This record gives sequence, structure tokens and C-alpha cells, in this order.
Amino acid sequence: MKYLLIFFFFPTYLLAQSKQISIIPVPVSLQQNAGEFIINEQTQIEFSAQSKQLQSAASFLRNAIQDISGLNLPINKYAKQKIVLALIKDAVIGEEGYHLAVSINAIQIKANTPAGIIYGMQTLLQTLPAVRTNAKLTVPCMKVTDYPRFKWRGMHLDVSRHFFGPNVIKQYLDLLAAYKFNTFHWHLVDDQGWRIEIKKYPTLTNTGAWRVDQTNLVWGSRPQAKVGEALTYGGYYTQAQIKEIITYASERNITVVPEIEMPGHVASAIASYPFLSCTQQPQLPLTGGNYTNMASNYCAGNDSVFHFLEDVLTEVIQLFPSKYIHIGGDEVDKTSWKQCSKCQQRIRKENLKDVDELQSYFIKRIEKFVTSKKRKIIGWDEILEGGLAPDATVMSWRGEAGGIAAATMKHDVVMTPGNPVYFDHYQGDPASEPIAIGGFNTLKKVYDYEPLPKELTETEASYVLGAQANLWTEYVTTPKQVEYMVLPRMLALSEVLWSPSKLKDWTGFNERLQQHFKGFDQKGLNYSKGNFKVEIKPILKEGELYATLSTEAYKGQIYYTTNGDQPSLKSQLYEGLIKINSSVTIKAVTEVNGVVKSVIPAEQQFALHKAIGKKVNYTHPISRYYMADGPNSLTDGIKGTTAINKFWHGIAAKDLIAIVDLEEEKNIQLLSLGCLQNYNDWIMMPEWVKFEVSLDGTNYTEIKTVTNPISQQEKKAVINNFTASFPSMKVRFVRVTAKVLYQLPKGHSGEGKPAWIFADEFIVE
Repeated sequence: MKYLLIFFFFPTYLLAQSKQISIIPVPVSLQQNAGEFIINEQTQIEFSAQSKQLQSAASFLRNAIQDISGLNLPINKYAKQKIVLALIKDAVIGEEGYHLAVSINAIQIKANTPAGIIYGMQTLLQTLPAVRTNAKLTVPCMKVTDYPRFKWRGMHLDVSRHFFGPNVIKQYLDLLAAYKFNTFHWHLVDDQGWRIEIKKYPTLTNTGAWRVDQTNLVWGSRPQAKVGEALTYGGYYTQAQIKEIITYASERNITVVPEIEMPGHVASAIASYPFLSCTQQPQLPLTGGNYTNMASNYCAGNDSVFHFLEDVLTEVIQLFPSKYIHIGGDEVDKTSWKQCSKCQQRIRKENLKDVDELQSYFIKRIEKFVTSKKRKIIGWDEILEGGLAPDATVMSWRGEAGGIAAATMKHDVVMTPGNPVYFDHYQGDPASEPIAIGGFNTLKKVYDYEPLPKELTETEASYVLGAQANLWTEYVTTPKQVEYMVLPRMLALSEVLWSPSKLKDWTGFNERLQQHFKGFDQKGLNYSKGNFKVEIKPILKEGELYATLSTEAYKGQIYYTTNGDQPSLKSQLYEGLIKINSSVTIKAVTEVNGVVKSVIPAEQQFALHKAIGKKVNYTHPISRYYMADGPNSLTDGIKGTTAINKFWHGIAAKDLIAIVDLEEEKNIQLLSLGCLQNYNDWIMMPEWVKFEVSLDGTNYTEIKTVTNPISQQEKKAVINNFTASFPSMKVRFVRVTAKVLYQLPKGHSGEGKPAWIFADEFIVE
């Protein structure tokens, strides 16, 4: 029965009538020839009797073909036609590469390893039907030479926040295998659930794997459960199930990397064994995103914690053959350590400087144990804080800065930045998408990603093992939602990680993708049909402001208005740059095959003013996570919307102080700064905004200080323009200061902590 699941997800398509070969990821070399090979009752699978390693691969292929056709091909028996699997020695294709040759009489798949044979078969299978058919199985004649660009080609799945059973995991692995991913990052432990059986500590799953069922509520609004409430939602994997899944993955050349979170995100472990926390108070696993008065960190000053973790990791290492054990290390709120006598004693005893170095001590101590078991640790980029463990590999998620830092220190790196490879973010217009955690990572953004940062030298870049996409599941509650969030974005990432960068071509990829969509439809997979939201961006050419409009939609066209009307197919067809001669609002929609596909029009305000295109200098640097469209986003002529990731410059815990040089003396009479408040994301209006002007850039005169009119309790996203009007005066330099709210208001989830300021646009008229 296990092979019944293998190809349920296999994206294997070729339109026989067109003979179009739509392989994803695109091979290094593909030459299509005349003719075709027909798989029928006269076809056998053949490999050398001495190559016992290929027995599993041969069975894999036979079951795949039987699943889509009913044919049960013989193995190593006389037949007129052959599919030959052979191990060779070829330095060019490496450990995972392959050669595939299809003629009218034979198919040959040759590789250095069984892994390469598997990938050659995956390419072959993409030329066959997606589902069971009575049609002839025809494979176009071709020659393929193929091998991956990166060693680490990963997909992640969070099963802590929402649990998905073993069959779902196998189906997920089928998807990974079909697109030549080789790493499955299995997030098994977090605050909301402990999902792996540990025989020495059964309470981890008896208690830690279950919580109050509040799936009817949005994640961030779920109240924490109270003692005595029924714990009915959850689940876990037995060690027997885990072994079966590891074997299943291995047959597809996928390594399963388990993540056992520490020292933070462990409320589920603490609920099971309260002695693990600094307070040692009883609690329940977290129900959702509400952390109020909940312990979520291991106590770094308690040796019993380390004994516990060594016991847990011993069982984990016995189960998982992977080279790497992921130990988390992210988002540790060190407040409890600052208040814990044991943690403070540890800091003094080990001559540590602060709690950051205490985290480093924690990670290094765990690494020493894992290394003693002949394994390596990998962790999120916070493991850099306080000093990196000697042999640790860094997974860079907070942008690429952590990965860059680790690579320059000669540590291996896996790139997984939130932008663009967090697949829990929206992939299309949020108005038409299932609710997600936020962000906007479209198919094209994923396809355009380059895992090797330009900041790295060639030697430093060699430490970048590859990249992966992460699917966190706060808002992903069903297997169908899992499908939707990864399809088709994982196809784009597969091409980023496997294919040579010089072969990347968005138009060609989009063309090939259409065949895969047909296969998804045939199999009833839940996938995103595309991002139909028009992207509206500013561009400066020779001092003039223009708007560019674009759509990711396959064969999509754009219609737009500039007079405030709703666009339709009778509106202006976008054919090139739109010159901005005055402050206007552009509205635009995407049309495909004569149908408007945009749920609501894209809308963007342009502000034509005297600071357009001028350089902005900041006293405090803008967060690398919220750089909008570059360092001069405040003066690009395009105003921020309530989407926090678009056009806003963000800064946390510090005042926003910006100076613009107008480059010559100009008469002005108005200054304005747009700011955003988004309560749930800790983005608050500044307490006040001060405007100043200068002729020499040294001596400034205050024009006006405008106080904030928006309530700190306003929950809806709101934009306010802080504006100062005054009699016309001649100035060259303008300075704006926005005062940060240093303490979030009472009742806020971050009560007492500093807020973010989000600002755009700085208008000078």
C-alpha cells in the first residue's frame, strides 16, 4: 500500500499532441530529437545484477508506471524494449547528476549514484501523464545532462502549530522528490506542541502534544487555555512512524532534518515538565500566539535542563541518520534569564558578559554533546548572538545578514530569508487569498531569488550550501492549505536551487508551469492560480517621475485609470511608462483571456513634489527588513499603503531622523510625513513629528512640531500625514524628526516595549 501514495502528488505532464517538454527544474542541457519511445507490455526495467543499490530505484520506477497506467513492467527479464539504469563514473555530473537518453528503442538513465538515478527518473516521469490513463505512454526522444547547482535544496514544514499525520508528510515528500529537493526540515517542537515520541519522557507527548481546540479563532486572537480545560487538539509521531517516514524519504533521496527547538519556543516541554523553566511554575502548552505570563525558555542555569536535552537528543540521533540536527535558537526572550538567580549565577561562574553570551554558552554546550555523537548542529541565525559555536551551520532567516556574517566567519550557511522564501506569506492579492500571517512573497519574487549574496567573495560564497523555503503553520490548518501555500512557489524555488543561474528565464518558466497546472487540476491539488494584483512602482529617468505597471499573470494585460475611476477592459491599455505630471492616483487591473482577474484594482498614490529623487540621510539606520524600494524610499514619489511590506521605511526603538538635501535653494511652503499605525504588528504613530529647515545644512530652524492625533488603542491599520504649512521661504535642507513611542500601551502584547515607526512619503512643496 505504501506505493499507492507515492505518485498521488507526482507532477508529471507532457501534452502528447504537442510533444512539448515542460521539465521543472529546467535541466542543464536538454536536446529534443525526432520520435518517441512507447512504454508498453514489451518494456522491461534493466540494471546490472551486481548493482544491488539500484533494486530500490527499479522498484520505485515500476510502481510509478503501474500507478499511472496499470502496466507492471518486469525487472531484469528479456524484453524487446528496455529502460536501463546504470551506475557510471563521470566527474562532470557529480553526486546527484544524471544522463538521460531516450531513443525509439531504449531509455537509458546513467549516474554516479542511486541519487542521480532517482533524479533522472523524476525527469522521465515529468514526460508522462499525471494520473491513471489508458492512453499510450510516450516519451519524446531526447538527451539530457543534468546536475544541481546547490547541495542543500530544502523545504520546511511546521507540524507543531498544526499537526499533520504521517500520510500527509509522505505526500509532502512526494512533492519534494518530484521537483528534486533533497532536504526536508521537519519542525517537530515549538510552544504549541511537542510532536515526537521520546520514550524516556512520555509526558512530552501525553501533555505537550495536546492543547485546547481553538481552530475556529484567528491565531493571534486565541486566548491562552486555563488549567482544567479539555486538551483535545494535537497529535504526535511515534518512533515507529518516524522510522517509516525516514525510509520513505530516503527512497526519494531526501534527508530528513529534525528540529528540536531550544532554548526558546519550548512552552510545550515546560508544560510537560515545569522544572525545565526558570520559574518552574505549572502551565499548559500555548494555545495560539498569546505569550502573556507563559514560560517559553529553558532555564540556562539549571544543569537538569541539559541532562534532559541530552537524553532527548540521544533518542533523536538514534532515530534520524541525518548529518544535521537543527536546534532552533531563534526568538529567545531573555527577560526570564535576567531575572533568574540560577541563570545569573551561571553568567558569573562562566565569566559571561550578558544574557547574549549565556545563549552562546547554551548553544556551545549542546553542540559539544551533538558533536560527540558525530553529528553537526544547525540553527537559526540568532545562534550568532554572543558568539557562534565552533562548528555550527547557520540558517539565515532574518534577511541574509546572518548568513553573510557566518560565511565570512567560514561557517556553512543555508539561506532562508523571510523575503522571499517564507511560504506562509501571501502569494497573491490578499483580497483573493486565504488568510495568511502577512507579507507578500509572490511566485516571481521566489523565482527571482539569488541565494548567493553579492557581498560575499567567491571563497565566502562557497560556504553557502543552498537555500530552503519555510512553511510555518499558524494560519495553515489543513493538508489542502499546505498544498495551496507551497504550490506553485516550490516549483520556482526548485529551479532557483537546481538549474544554472544563466538558464533562469521567467517567461520560459511560466510557459512550462502551465503544463504542471493541468496536472495539478487532474489530481485535484489545491494550488494558487496566480498573482493577479498589478504591481505599481515609481521610476526616475533624467529627473522625471514615471510609473511602471507589471503583472505576473501568464499572458496577462493591464488596464488602468488615472482619474479615480474603476478600471475595466474599456480603460487605457498599459503599453509603457506612464509619466507623472501631477499628484495622481493610478488604479489598475489584470486581464487574462478577456476576463478581469483582479479581485480589486491595485491602487497607488503618486505625490509630485520638490524632493522627488533626492538623497535621504538618516541619523539612525533603517531596519534591513523594511528598506521598502531602497534607501531613498521617502522621496520616490509613491506613498505607502496599509500593506506594511510595501514602500514603508521601518525603524524600531529609535527616533526616525531624516535629512533631505534639495541640491539647490528652493521656495517651499509645506512639509509632510506619512506614518502608519498597525497595532498588532507593534507599529505605532510617533508621539510627534518635528520639521526643520536650513540653508547651510548645519544651522536648522524649527518650522513646526505636530503632535500625534491617533489613539494608541486604535487597532485598525491607519495612515496619518503629519503636515506643516507655512509662508513660503527659501531653503536647501529639510529635516524631519519622528519621536518613537518607547513603551507600547497597556494591554498590548508587547506592553512596555518600544514600538516601530513606519514612514513614507516625505513631501516637500
